[in-house]
Amino acid sequence: MKELASRIKKIKPSPTLAINAKAKAIRDKGLPVINLAGGEPDFDTPEYIKEGAIKALKEGFTKYTPSSGILELKEAICEKLHEENGLSYTPQEVIVTCGGKQALYNAFMALFEEGDEVIIPAPYWVSYPAMVLLAGAKPVILKTEEAEGFKVKKEALREAITERTKAIIINSPSNPSGTVYTEKELSEIAELALQHDLWIISDEVYEHLIFDNLKHISIASLSPEIKERTLVVNAFSKTYSMTGWRIGFAAGPRELISAMDIIQSQSTSNPTSFVQKGALEALKGSKDFIHYMKREFEKRRNYFYELLISIPQVSCFKAQGAFYLFPNFGFYCENRFKDDGDLCLYLLEKALVATVPGSEFGMPGFLRFSFTVKTDELEEAVNRIREALERL
Repeated sequence: MKELASRIKKIKPSPTLAINAKAKAIRDKGLPVINLAGGEPDFDTPEYIKEGAIKALKEGFTKYTPSSGILELKEAICEKLHEENGLSYTPQEVIVTCGGKQALYNAFMALFEEGDEVIIPAPYWVSYPAMVLLAGAKPVILKTEEAEGFKVKKEALREAITERTKAIIINSPSNPSGTVYTEKELSEIAELALQHDLWIISDEVYEHLIFDNLKHISIASLSPEIKERTLVVNAFSKTYSMTGWRIGFAAGPRELISAMDIIQSQSTSNPTSFVQKGALEALKGSKDFIHYMKREFEKRRNYFYELLISIPQVSCFKAQGAFYLFPNFGFYCENRFKDDGDLCLYLLEKALVATVPGSEFGMPGFLRFSFTVKTDELEEAVNRIREALERL
Protein backbone atom coordinates (compact mmCIF):
# COMPACT_ATOMS: atom_id res chain seq x y z
CA MET A 1 0.00 0.00 0.00
CA LYS A 2 1.27 3.49 -0.85
CA GLU A 3 2.22 5.79 2.03
CA LEU A 4 -0.18 8.28 3.55
CA ALA A 5 0.22 12.00 2.88
CA SER A 6 3.20 13.54 4.67
CA ARG A 7 0.99 16.14 6.38
CA ILE A 8 -0.55 13.48 8.62
CA LYS A 9 2.88 12.78 10.10
CA LYS A 10 3.07 16.36 11.40
CA ILE A 11 0.09 16.05 13.74
CA LYS A 12 -1.36 13.62 16.26
CA PRO A 13 -4.85 12.82 17.53
CA SER A 14 -6.50 15.07 20.10
CA PRO A 15 -4.97 14.21 23.51
CA THR A 16 -8.16 15.19 25.32
CA LEU A 17 -10.19 12.68 23.33
CA ALA A 18 -7.54 10.00 23.91
CA ILE A 19 -7.52 10.56 27.67
CA ASN A 20 -11.32 10.63 27.78
CA ALA A 21 -11.37 7.28 25.97
CA LYS A 22 -8.89 5.75 28.42
CA ALA A 23 -10.86 7.11 31.38
CA LYS A 24 -14.06 5.65 29.94
CA ALA A 25 -12.40 2.27 29.48
CA ILE A 26 -11.36 2.22 33.15
CA ARG A 27 -14.82 3.40 34.23
CA ASP A 28 -16.43 0.63 32.12
CA LYS A 29 -14.56 -1.84 34.32
CA GLY A 30 -16.58 -0.55 37.25
CA LEU A 31 -13.94 1.76 38.72
CA PRO A 32 -15.09 5.22 39.94
CA VAL A 33 -13.05 7.50 37.67
CA ILE A 34 -13.50 11.25 38.11
CA ASN A 35 -13.00 12.74 34.67
CA LEU A 36 -11.55 16.25 34.80
CA ALA A 37 -10.05 16.01 31.30
CA GLY A 38 -13.06 17.04 29.24
CA GLY A 39 -13.82 20.38 27.69
CA GLU A 40 -17.58 20.67 27.85
CA PRO A 41 -20.09 22.00 30.40
CA ASP A 42 -21.95 19.41 32.46
CA PHE A 43 -25.21 21.37 32.11
CA ASP A 44 -27.87 20.25 29.65
CA THR A 45 -28.76 22.35 26.63
CA PRO A 46 -31.69 24.63 27.58
CA GLU A 47 -35.11 23.27 26.63
CA TYR A 48 -36.10 26.23 24.47
CA ILE A 49 -33.10 25.58 22.23
CA LYS A 50 -33.98 21.90 21.92
CA GLU A 51 -37.55 22.82 21.10
CA GLY A 52 -36.36 25.10 18.34
CA ALA A 53 -34.51 22.22 16.67
CA ILE A 54 -37.39 19.78 17.24
CA LYS A 55 -39.86 22.24 15.72
CA ALA A 56 -37.61 22.60 12.67
CA LEU A 57 -37.46 18.82 12.29
CA LYS A 58 -41.23 18.45 12.57
CA GLU A 59 -41.72 21.18 9.98
CA GLY A 60 -39.41 19.40 7.55
CA PHE A 61 -36.50 21.80 7.77
CA THR A 62 -34.11 18.98 6.91
CA LYS A 63 -32.73 19.95 3.49
CA TYR A 64 -29.58 21.71 2.37
CA THR A 65 -29.14 25.34 3.30
CA PRO A 66 -26.67 27.87 1.87
CA SER A 67 -23.18 26.60 2.72
CA SER A 68 -22.44 29.64 4.90
CA GLY A 69 -25.65 29.27 6.91
CA ILE A 70 -29.24 30.54 6.78
CA LEU A 71 -29.75 34.29 6.46
CA GLU A 72 -31.88 34.70 9.59
CA LEU A 73 -29.20 33.07 11.76
CA LYS A 74 -26.48 35.25 10.25
CA GLU A 75 -28.64 38.30 10.88
CA ALA A 76 -29.11 37.23 14.51
CA ILE A 77 -25.33 36.76 14.85
CA CYS A 78 -24.80 40.29 13.48
CA GLU A 79 -27.26 41.60 16.07
CA LYS A 80 -25.49 39.69 18.85
CA LEU A 81 -22.09 41.04 17.80
CA HIS A 82 -23.45 44.60 17.71
CA GLU A 83 -25.24 44.45 21.06
CA GLU A 84 -22.69 42.44 23.05
CA ASN A 85 -19.37 43.28 21.40
CA GLY A 86 -19.84 46.69 19.81
CA LEU A 87 -19.11 45.26 16.36
CA SER A 88 -20.94 46.07 13.14
CA TYR A 89 -21.08 43.33 10.49
CA THR A 90 -23.35 42.47 7.58
CA PRO A 91 -24.56 38.90 6.94
CA GLN A 92 -22.07 38.73 4.05
CA GLU A 93 -19.29 39.15 6.64
CA VAL A 94 -20.50 36.17 8.72
CA ILE A 95 -20.18 32.42 8.19
CA VAL A 96 -21.92 29.70 10.20
CA THR A 97 -19.79 26.59 10.68
CA CYS A 98 -19.83 23.10 12.17
CA GLY A 99 -18.41 24.34 15.47
CA GLY A 100 -15.78 26.94 16.25
CA LYS A 101 -13.11 24.46 15.26
CA GLN A 102 -14.28 24.40 11.65
CA ALA A 103 -14.35 28.19 11.55
CA LEU A 104 -10.68 28.22 12.59
CA TYR A 105 -9.74 25.47 10.15
CA ASN A 106 -11.49 27.21 7.25
CA ALA A 107 -9.72 30.45 8.12
CA PHE A 108 -6.29 28.84 8.38
CA MET A 109 -6.74 27.12 5.03
CA ALA A 110 -7.84 30.40 3.46
CA LEU A 111 -5.04 32.51 4.97
CA PHE A 112 -1.89 30.43 5.45
CA GLU A 113 0.51 28.63 3.12
CA GLU A 114 4.08 27.37 2.91
CA GLY A 115 6.55 29.86 4.35
CA ASP A 116 4.05 31.67 6.55
CA GLU A 117 4.56 31.87 10.31
CA VAL A 118 1.74 32.06 12.84
CA ILE A 119 2.43 33.21 16.41
CA ILE A 120 0.66 31.09 19.01
CA PRO A 121 1.01 32.09 22.69
CA ALA A 122 1.55 29.14 25.04
CA PRO A 123 -0.30 27.70 26.81
CA TYR A 124 -2.53 27.25 23.78
CA TRP A 125 -5.56 25.22 22.79
CA VAL A 126 -4.17 21.95 21.47
CA SER A 127 -5.63 22.25 17.96
CA TYR A 128 -4.06 25.59 16.98
CA PRO A 129 -0.58 24.27 16.05
CA ALA A 130 -2.00 21.19 14.33
CA MET A 131 -4.30 23.23 12.12
CA VAL A 132 -1.52 25.68 11.25
CA LEU A 133 0.65 22.73 10.19
CA LEU A 134 -2.16 21.26 8.10
CA ALA A 135 -2.37 24.59 6.29
CA GLY A 136 1.35 24.27 5.46
CA ALA A 137 2.48 27.11 7.72
CA LYS A 138 4.82 27.14 10.72
CA PRO A 139 3.52 27.55 14.28
CA VAL A 140 5.77 29.93 16.24
CA ILE A 141 5.19 29.19 19.92
CA LEU A 142 5.53 32.22 22.20
CA LYS A 143 5.81 30.99 25.77
CA THR A 144 4.18 33.05 28.53
CA GLU A 145 4.77 32.93 32.29
CA GLU A 146 2.54 31.78 35.14
CA ALA A 147 3.73 34.70 37.29
CA GLU A 148 2.51 37.12 34.60
CA GLY A 149 -0.92 35.51 34.23
CA PHE A 150 0.07 33.61 31.06
CA LYS A 151 -0.24 36.80 29.00
CA VAL A 152 1.69 37.84 25.92
CA LYS A 153 3.98 40.77 26.63
CA LYS A 154 4.44 43.45 23.99
CA GLU A 155 8.24 43.21 23.77
CA ALA A 156 8.21 39.40 23.60
CA LEU A 157 5.66 39.56 20.80
CA ARG A 158 7.71 42.17 18.95
CA GLU A 159 10.77 39.91 19.08
CA ALA A 160 8.80 36.94 17.74
CA ILE A 161 7.60 38.79 14.64
CA THR A 162 9.58 38.20 11.44
CA GLU A 163 9.10 39.04 7.78
CA ARG A 164 7.25 35.75 7.41
CA THR A 165 4.77 36.32 10.26
CA LYS A 166 1.22 36.26 8.87
CA ALA A 167 -0.94 36.21 12.01
CA ILE A 168 -1.21 35.95 15.77
CA ILE A 169 -3.84 33.89 17.59
CA ILE A 170 -5.51 35.38 20.66
CA ASN A 171 -7.75 33.28 22.90
CA SER A 172 -9.47 35.29 25.64
CA PRO A 173 -10.71 33.81 27.94
CA SER A 174 -8.07 31.17 27.38
CA ASN A 175 -8.21 27.42 27.24
CA PRO A 176 -6.35 26.10 29.28
CA SER A 177 -5.21 28.94 31.58
CA GLY A 178 -8.39 30.98 31.99
CA THR A 179 -6.51 34.19 31.20
CA VAL A 180 -8.59 37.23 30.23
CA TYR A 181 -6.91 40.12 28.40
CA THR A 182 -7.65 43.72 29.33
CA GLU A 183 -8.39 46.43 26.79
CA LYS A 184 -4.92 47.93 27.33
CA GLU A 185 -3.21 44.58 26.74
CA LEU A 186 -5.23 43.95 23.60
CA SER A 187 -4.42 47.46 22.37
CA GLU A 188 -0.71 46.70 22.59
CA ILE A 189 -1.15 43.54 20.52
CA ALA A 190 -3.30 45.43 18.04
CA GLU A 191 -0.68 48.14 17.68
CA LEU A 192 1.97 45.60 16.67
CA ALA A 193 -0.46 43.89 14.28
CA LEU A 194 -1.02 47.22 12.52
CA GLN A 195 2.69 48.01 12.39
CA HIS A 196 3.58 44.64 10.84
CA ASP A 197 0.45 44.09 8.72
CA LEU A 198 -0.63 40.96 10.62
CA TRP A 199 -3.93 39.12 10.80
CA ILE A 200 -5.43 38.59 14.24
CA ILE A 201 -7.41 35.41 14.88
CA SER A 202 -9.53 36.13 17.96
CA ASP A 203 -10.99 32.99 19.51
CA GLU A 204 -13.80 34.20 21.80
CA VAL A 205 -15.59 30.92 22.46
CA TYR A 206 -15.54 31.42 26.26
CA GLU A 207 -16.57 35.09 26.21
CA HIS A 208 -19.58 34.64 28.52
CA LEU A 209 -17.69 32.62 31.12
CA ILE A 210 -15.73 35.41 32.82
CA PHE A 211 -15.39 35.84 36.59
CA ASP A 212 -14.53 38.49 39.18
CA ASN A 213 -16.65 41.13 37.40
CA LEU A 214 -14.11 41.29 34.58
CA LYS A 215 -15.30 42.31 31.13
CA HIS A 216 -14.79 40.59 27.80
CA ILE A 217 -13.31 42.85 25.14
CA SER A 218 -13.22 41.78 21.50
CA ILE A 219 -9.98 43.02 19.98
CA ALA A 220 -11.87 43.78 16.75
CA SER A 221 -13.83 46.49 18.58
CA LEU A 222 -10.75 48.62 19.30
CA SER A 223 -10.72 50.44 15.94
CA PRO A 224 -11.95 50.13 12.35
CA GLU A 225 -8.37 49.43 11.26
CA ILE A 226 -8.04 46.49 13.64
CA LYS A 227 -11.48 45.16 12.69
CA GLU A 228 -10.36 44.99 9.05
CA ARG A 229 -7.54 42.57 9.92
CA THR A 230 -9.32 40.51 12.59
CA LEU A 231 -11.36 37.33 12.35
CA VAL A 232 -13.69 36.89 15.32
CA VAL A 233 -14.43 33.22 16.00
CA ASN A 234 -17.14 32.02 18.37
CA ALA A 235 -19.47 29.08 18.97
CA PHE A 236 -22.61 28.03 20.76
CA SER A 237 -20.90 25.07 22.43
CA LYS A 238 -19.68 26.63 25.70
CA THR A 239 -22.15 29.50 26.08
CA TYR A 240 -25.26 27.37 25.63
CA SER A 241 -23.85 23.93 26.49
CA MET A 242 -24.32 22.79 22.88
CA THR A 243 -21.02 20.94 22.36
CA GLY A 244 -22.49 17.97 20.49
CA TRP A 245 -24.60 20.18 18.25
CA ARG A 246 -21.44 21.31 16.38
CA ILE A 247 -22.41 24.87 15.54
CA GLY A 248 -20.17 27.93 15.49
CA PHE A 249 -19.52 31.08 13.51
CA ALA A 250 -16.95 33.62 12.42
CA ALA A 251 -17.12 37.27 11.44
CA GLY A 252 -14.54 39.24 9.52
CA PRO A 253 -13.65 41.02 6.29
CA ARG A 254 -15.91 39.99 3.43
CA GLU A 255 -13.06 38.71 1.25
CA LEU A 256 -11.87 36.32 3.97
CA ILE A 257 -15.39 35.13 4.81
CA SER A 258 -16.05 34.46 1.12
CA ALA A 259 -12.84 32.40 0.90
CA MET A 260 -13.85 30.44 4.00
CA ASP A 261 -17.25 29.81 2.43
CA ILE A 262 -15.60 28.37 -0.69
CA ILE A 263 -13.59 25.96 1.47
CA GLN A 264 -16.67 25.00 3.45
CA SER A 265 -18.72 24.46 0.30
CA GLN A 266 -16.14 21.96 -0.93
CA SER A 267 -15.74 20.13 2.40
CA THR A 268 -18.75 19.87 4.70
CA SER A 269 -21.20 22.15 2.88
CA ASN A 270 -23.75 23.73 5.24
CA PRO A 271 -23.98 23.17 9.01
CA THR A 272 -26.90 20.86 9.91
CA SER A 273 -30.13 22.61 8.94
CA PHE A 274 -32.23 22.05 12.07
CA VAL A 275 -29.24 22.73 14.34
CA GLN A 276 -29.09 26.20 12.81
CA LYS A 277 -32.68 26.71 13.92
CA GLY A 278 -31.72 25.67 17.45
CA ALA A 279 -28.86 28.16 17.38
CA LEU A 280 -31.26 30.85 16.23
CA GLU A 281 -33.48 30.18 19.23
CA ALA A 282 -30.40 30.35 21.48
CA LEU A 283 -29.66 33.89 20.30
CA LYS A 284 -33.30 35.00 20.44
CA GLY A 285 -34.07 33.49 23.84
CA SER A 286 -33.49 34.41 27.47
CA LYS A 287 -29.95 34.83 28.79
CA ASP A 288 -30.92 33.46 32.22
CA PHE A 289 -29.20 30.13 31.53
CA ILE A 290 -25.91 31.85 30.64
CA HIS A 291 -25.94 33.88 33.87
CA TYR A 292 -26.82 30.80 35.93
CA MET A 293 -24.06 28.66 34.43
CA LYS A 294 -21.50 31.44 34.88
CA ARG A 295 -22.39 31.81 38.57
CA GLU A 296 -22.10 28.08 39.12
CA PHE A 297 -18.74 27.86 37.38
CA GLU A 298 -17.40 30.80 39.37
CA LYS A 299 -18.41 29.08 42.63
CA ARG A 300 -16.66 25.91 41.49
CA ARG A 301 -13.58 27.86 40.38
CA ASN A 302 -13.27 29.46 43.82
CA TYR A 303 -13.73 26.16 45.66
CA PHE A 304 -11.47 24.10 43.39
CA TYR A 305 -8.71 26.68 43.37
CA GLU A 306 -8.40 26.62 47.15
CA LEU A 307 -8.29 22.83 47.11
CA LEU A 308 -5.56 22.65 44.47
CA ILE A 309 -3.22 25.16 46.09
CA SER A 310 -3.48 23.17 49.33
CA ILE A 311 -1.52 20.34 47.65
CA PRO A 312 2.14 20.63 48.72
CA GLN A 313 4.50 22.06 46.07
CA VAL A 314 1.63 23.02 43.73
CA SER A 315 0.96 26.58 42.54
CA CYS A 316 -1.93 27.72 40.40
CA PHE A 317 -3.00 30.81 38.47
CA LYS A 318 -6.57 31.65 39.50
CA ALA A 319 -8.45 31.42 36.22
CA GLN A 320 -10.37 34.56 35.26
CA GLY A 321 -12.62 32.77 32.78
CA ALA A 322 -13.53 29.51 31.01
CA PHE A 323 -13.89 26.38 33.18
CA TYR A 324 -10.34 25.13 33.65
CA LEU A 325 -7.58 25.46 36.20
CA PHE A 326 -3.99 24.99 35.07
CA PRO A 327 -1.89 24.20 38.16
CA ASN A 328 1.88 23.81 38.13
CA PHE A 329 2.96 20.27 39.10
CA GLY A 330 6.53 20.89 37.98
CA PHE A 331 8.00 19.78 41.31
CA TYR A 332 6.54 16.28 40.92
CA CYS A 333 7.35 16.04 37.22
CA GLU A 334 10.99 16.94 37.86
CA ASN A 335 11.50 14.81 40.96
CA ARG A 336 9.14 11.84 40.69
CA PHE A 337 8.13 11.34 37.05
CA LYS A 338 9.80 11.48 33.67
CA ASP A 339 7.27 14.07 32.42
CA ASP A 340 3.74 15.40 32.93
CA GLY A 341 2.29 12.68 30.71
CA ASP A 342 3.72 10.08 33.07
CA LEU A 343 2.19 11.96 36.02
CA CYS A 344 -1.22 12.05 34.31
CA LEU A 345 -1.07 8.31 33.70
CA TYR A 346 -0.17 7.73 37.35
CA LEU A 347 -3.08 9.88 38.57
CA LEU A 348 -5.50 8.09 36.25
CA GLU A 349 -4.38 4.60 37.28
CA LYS A 350 -3.69 5.17 40.98
CA ALA A 351 -6.01 8.03 41.92
CA LEU A 352 -8.68 7.36 39.27
CA VAL A 353 -8.61 11.02 38.26
CA ALA A 354 -8.33 11.95 34.56
CA THR A 355 -6.56 15.17 33.60
CA VAL A 356 -4.54 16.46 30.63
CA PRO A 357 -0.75 17.05 30.60
CA GLY A 358 0.36 20.65 30.13
CA SER A 359 2.88 19.65 27.47
CA GLU A 360 -0.08 19.17 25.11
CA PHE A 361 -0.77 22.89 25.58
CA GLY A 362 2.87 23.87 25.15
CA MET A 363 3.57 24.12 28.91
CA PRO A 364 5.30 21.00 30.32
CA GLY A 365 4.94 20.47 34.04
CA PHE A 366 1.40 21.82 34.25
CA LEU A 367 -1.87 19.87 34.25
CA ARG A 368 -5.25 21.01 32.96
CA PHE A 369 -8.27 20.29 35.16
CA SER A 370 -11.84 20.99 34.05
CA PHE A 371 -14.21 21.99 36.85
CA THR A 372 -17.16 20.65 34.90
CA VAL A 373 -18.28 18.29 37.66
CA LYS A 374 -20.03 18.98 40.97
CA THR A 375 -18.07 20.32 43.96
CA ASP A 376 -18.19 17.05 45.90
CA GLU A 377 -16.40 15.33 42.99
CA LEU A 378 -13.83 18.14 42.82
CA GLU A 379 -13.11 17.66 46.51
CA GLU A 380 -12.87 13.90 46.15
CA ALA A 381 -10.55 14.28 43.15
CA VAL A 382 -8.12 16.50 45.06
CA ASN A 383 -8.18 14.15 48.06
CA ARG A 384 -7.31 11.24 45.79
CA ILE A 385 -4.53 13.21 44.07
CA ARG A 386 -3.03 14.28 47.40
CA GLU A 387 -3.07 10.72 48.73
CA ALA A 388 -1.56 9.32 45.51
CA LEU A 389 1.28 11.88 45.64
CA GLU A 390 1.92 11.13 49.31
CA ARG A 391 2.44 7.46 48.42
CA LEU A 392 5.37 8.30 46.17
